[in-house]
Amino acid sequence: MLIPARLTRFVVPFLMSIYMATIMTFLVTVINTGLADGFVFRWMRAFLFAWPIAFTLLLLGAPTVHRIAAAIVKH
Repeated sequence: MLIPARLTRFVVPFLMSIYMATIMTFLVTVINTGLADGFVFRWMRAFLFAWPIAFTLLLLGAPTVHRIAAAIVKH
C-alpha cells in the first residue's frame, strides 16, 4: 500500500514521532526504573502518553524547523 505524496507532510512526522518516542521512552524508563518486573508495561504506558505529544509537536513545529534549517544550510 502506497500513500499519496500529498500526505508526506503527515507521514514523515508520524514515522519520526514513533521512532523518537519509542527510543526516548525506552531510555527514560530504563534510567528511572531499570529492567525490573513490569518494565514492558511501564514502557508502553510511557510511550502511549508521549507519542501523541511528539506527533503533535512535530506536525506543528516541522515547517518552522525546515525554514530555520534552510536558512542556516549553505545551498
